[in-house]
This record gives sequence, C-alpha cells and structure tokens, in this order.
Amino acid sequence: MIDKSSASLTEALSQIKDGSTIMIGGFGTAGQPAELIDGLIQLGIKDLTIVSNNAGNGDYGLAKLLKAGAVKKVICSFPRQSDSWVFDELYRAGKIELELVPQGNLACRIQAAGMGL
Repeated sequence: MIDKSSASLTEALSQIKDGSTIMIGGFGTAGQPAELIDGLIQLGIKDLTIVSNNAGNGDYGLAKLLKAGAVKKVICSFPRQSDSWVFDELYRAGKIELELVPQGNLACRIQAAGMGL
C-alpha cells in the first residue's frame, strides 16, 4: 500500500493546488479539520471542489472556507441548516455550485473513489 501520510500540515498542504477536490470530514462542525481549513485560506488556494456531509454552519469551519472565496463547488448531502447563511448567500447569488447527493450514495461514491473507480 502507498504511504500517503505527511510529516506536517505544511507538507500536506503543498500537494493541494487551485482546482483540487478535497474531502472534508466531520458532521456539521464536529470533527472538521480546522487546521486544514485555516491552512487552505492562508495559502489563498481557489476554485476548490469540497466533498463533505454538509455545506458549513455559522461562519467557522467549512463556512469559513466558503466565505474566503476558496470554493467553487460543494458536493454534499445536507447543504442547508438554520445557520448555513454563508453557503445560502453564495448559492443564491450564483457564486457557488452545488451537487446534492443522498447520504448513502455519497458514502458509496466516496468508497468507490477510494478504490480508484
């Protein structure tokens, strides 16, 4: 098996370029990788496609990345909650794309991608 681990956040972030697709874990804000999100914002990476369960809450976590203008498309199963105003404003203004996928299908697509399909 190929070792894809990185020695540091800086090393891991160096592999991410404009237009990359990134899966961000977590459920709501629980378990979201805050250091990854902050690092992407600091590097000014743009046009990301984000695969996640939802499209961010409040103005922290994934919503912070959306607000920074780093994301062009979100692939998720639950884009809207009562405090998802960042995504809602961007989507209604036509500034972000959404691919809405039922949660079970999203899990299967992630698994298939992990197998190289």
